[in-house]
Amino acid sequence: MGDIDPLRPHAARVAHFAPRAKSVIFLFMVGGPSQIDTFDYKPLLEKLDGKPVPTSIREAMNATRHANVFHGCDDAILKSPFAFEQHGQSGMWVSELMPHTAKHVDKLCFIHSMQAESNNHAPASYQLHTGDVRAGKASLGSWVTYGLGSECEDLPGYVVLFDAGPLGGSANYTNGFLPPAFQPTRFRSTNPPLHHLVPQPEFAPGQMQSLELLKELNRLHRQEYQDASELDARIATYELAYRMQASAMQVGGIEEEPEHIHKLYGIDDPEARTQSFSRKCLLARRLVERGVRFVQIYDMPDKDGWDAHAKLVENHTPRAKWTDIGVAGLLDDLAQRGLLDSTLVIWASEFGRTPMKQGDLGRQHNAAGFTIWMAGGGIRPGLRIGSTDEIGLMATERPVEFRDLHATILTALGIDFERLSFEVSGRDERITGVAGSAKPLMDILV
Repeated sequence: MGDIDPLRPHAARVAHFAPRAKSVIFLFMVGGPSQIDTFDYKPLLEKLDGKPVPTSIREAMNATRHANVFHGCDDAILKSPFAFEQHGQSGMWVSELMPHTAKHVDKLCFIHSMQAESNNHAPASYQLHTGDVRAGKASLGSWVTYGLGSECEDLPGYVVLFDAGPLGGSANYTNGFLPPAFQPTRFRSTNPPLHHLVPQPEFAPGQMQSLELLKELNRLHRQEYQDASELDARIATYELAYRMQASAMQVGGIEEEPEHIHKLYGIDDPEARTQSFSRKCLLARRLVERGVRFVQIYDMPDKDGWDAHAKLVENHTPRAKWTDIGVAGLLDDLAQRGLLDSTLVIWASEFGRTPMKQGDLGRQHNAAGFTIWMAGGGIRPGLRIGSTDEIGLMATERPVEFRDLHATILTALGIDFERLSFEVSGRDERITGVAGSAKPLMDILV
């Protein structure tokens, strides 16, 4: 990939090998949606409703690091309150919570056997974002832009979109120990996408006069110091900031999109939270369309997210509605524009939920086995990878760690994940952990 030019840190760099994807849109469902109520159909739950966890499953779980999944739960199975149907030529099972996403199952690759190391929100979320349960490490988006730069130097290479933000805060999307150039920029889904892009009308003329004066002073100073690399770097930084400000105004103008696109994403929905998430999805498309490398969307509109410790139906039903049409619209729009082939879309959360009941018809955290899906960007469509046991509690067939997911994403982008490292206190840090520990899912890559 070569050395990074300090004057142009976001300049596109050559990948280690031919990339399948050029950019990433990561859809993060904060709080842990239940896999057995969305994409991991388990008909046995209907038969076992109200009964204890089968002894064989309990004993198998107790022999693993995930034995604490039983803490805080009733020893009683809770069937899914949502109906499932098969969809597409692939016959994927999807619950009634996701009717719009269900239309796109033949584009998706489901991984039903994800596992996290922690059963608590923040550590599990940190691990998914940075490869470590501890805060302070560099996030996936920062690693990707550090490795590849961006194909658009007039916009940030790494953008995050959220309302309330993820559980655990900014440690999820930080650049950590990587240089500050690879930290994310938070955009809003309303225009202008950044605060203070446009000066107040009464200050605009004075601002232009100030900029012209500064330009002239810089020119005079530059003539006196012909070998002023630090000055060149500072000027380049300010020029980049100006270009980004101008481009941000353009990319944030989703009102320019035709009515049928607004309808496709659900921006015309009467529910404000649906509108908000849908605007984020449309803005993500506009960003990758212009060459932005990595866009992270959080669906967190409040402090709870999908964290349904009680009242599963009341929690999951509105959250599915707020996000389902925007996700489906994004997949449809990327495909019709020819962008899905070069854009890797990921739908994931920090963990899933238990098949056992907790509290008032809720479910506990479950890091032992849950579902994510990926689409586009060199991912084989219409596949199912791995599985959980017959009640959806623990990954039993082909468990997948977060480091394996990260290795797969980096491989799709043409990055050798073993070579993507950064020295910290004499030690090579990688998002995939110690060399040789990650195993990319090569069979899901085209």
